[in-house]
Amino acid sequence: MHRIGAPDSRRCPDLVREPRWYLRPMIDRRLLDDLRSRIDAALRDSPAPEIERNLRAMLAAWFDRLDLVLREDFEVQKKLLERAQTRLAELEARIAELESRAPPKPSR
Repeated sequence: MHRIGAPDSRRCPDLVREPRWYLRPMIDRRLLDDLRSRIDAALRDSPAPEIERNLRAMLAAWFDRLDLVLREDFEVQKKLLERAQTRLAELEARIAELESRAPPKPSR
């Protein structure tokens, strides 16, 4: 069975042979080490850390002006509100029960 795009050994016998030794990529280890050291030096000498600090400070000031809260603080306040609402419902039910038990006030 012939796959599309696969060389056919009957039609092109030279394409199916193993690649020759001179076709293998030859990468000099020194070239890679030199490239790595140049990249390291460029990153070390770049203004990226200073830019990052300035950007973080700018964003922090911008978020402060928006009057945002942390997710943890929001979740705490949400739980407190849920508890208060539950307690309020309990107290309203208790008041309704007590009012229904109370004798009617005499009218004048």
